[in-house]
Amino acid sequence: MALKLDYVTRETLTNLRRNLLLTTASMVTVAVSLSMVGVAFFVRYGVDNATQRWKNGIEFEVFMNLDATPAQKARVESELRSNPQVKTVTFISRTEQYTLFRQYFSAQPETLQNVHKDDLPESFRVAPKVKNADVIKTVADSVAKEAGVKEVAFAHDEVRKALRTSRAMQIGMFVIAVVLFLASSLLIFNSIRMAIFARRREIEVMKLVGATNWFIRVPFMVEGLAQGVVGAVAAFAALYGLERPLGTWVTENFDQFKGFFVGHGEVLGIGVIVVLMGSVVGAASAGVAVTRFLDV
Repeated sequence: MALKLDYVTRETLTNLRRNLLLTTASMVTVAVSLSMVGVAFFVRYGVDNATQRWKNGIEFEVFMNLDATPAQKARVESELRSNPQVKTVTFISRTEQYTLFRQYFSAQPETLQNVHKDDLPESFRVAPKVKNADVIKTVADSVAKEAGVKEVAFAHDEVRKALRTSRAMQIGMFVIAVVLFLASSLLIFNSIRMAIFARRREIEVMKLVGATNWFIRVPFMVEGLAQGVVGAVAAFAALYGLERPLGTWVTENFDQFKGFFVGHGEVLGIGVIVVLMGSVVGAASAGVAVTRFLDV
């Protein structure tokens, strides 16, 4: 017998309605577990963005006072560039700082309204020639006391704090997700088993009249896939809706995540990962159930 789309759709919907309570529980569990996975990826992307300024060997950043004179800025830049231990010096203007600021705090419109370009300091990002911490500190200290310098921020301290907290949060999220993944897989597995049991007489008749193994199996497998996909889509919808509130909560409650933000493109990427994972969980659980309980 050849499979037809309308047959597969009809049989799948029938199975889903027949075990509505268990099906709903499976979808909700998939959604919650994948939401945890999505949040873990959300934190990872946000921390990557927050530490972006420390890429390309940047080890420290010299922030100038708002009222620093051109002569003071020129002196600091000259001292940095003339230092034999310095590889590159990048000047960050107020305009560039403001652009970065708007990215970092895109989830906090009230903050954006209260901060203007002239409120942000200019800075110099410095990449030393060596990775020796003592040498880097010596170079930083040489300019820290110069007139017009507000503070010196070190990449090691900033990144270490962000990564330590991020790692703990991600591990926690993934542990919860794994437990819920197992629960959702068992629920989908059990719902397929119950659907097979409820239709055991019908399956015997179909087999007697010449139905192939795949003709019988596919609707059950599509049922499991549908449960995984629906749960994954629900998880993605929740993540997309919580993008701004979640970003705001992280920046307001974790000082080490200065500049934490996640772009819309990255959220969409997380959504694709979540939907694929949901599809795999649903299809795999259904496939195991069909193989084990469908004796055809």
